Amino acid sequence: MKKSFADLMEIRNKTLNRVNLRVDREEGIRIVVGMATCGIAAGARPVLKAFSEEVSKRELQGVTVAQTGCIGMCRLEPIVEVTVPGEEKVTYVHMTPEKAARVVAEHIVNKQPVAEYTIGAAE
Repeated sequence: MKKSFADLMEIRNKTLNRVNLRVDREEGIRIVVGMATCGIAAGARPVLKAFSEEVSKRELQGVTVAQTGCIGMCRLEPIVEVTVPGEEKVTYVHMTPEKAARVVAEHIVNKQPVAEYTIGAAE
């Protein structure tokens, strides 16, 4: 099926909007998903996608969703680190796409970390 120029531009713009969520920014909230082999094997790819989609769906400004390599605690994967300027970094473990939606709603939007998903609760 052939695509028109307008169709291609629409696809391009949608893709750029998704990619821009992952662009490194100096300021703002950072959501970083561990995407090393251990994280991917434990399900980090759908978690990264869930965070990106939730941030996009809510049209949150100043929130970067990014990926990193090994965070160093393979038994706790998928691991997500949330950094809010002026606050201590929060590390979430054993993440799922459903947990990602809750973290965005409670931690990112309402400024209340989800303690039961954090590294302190897992140990």
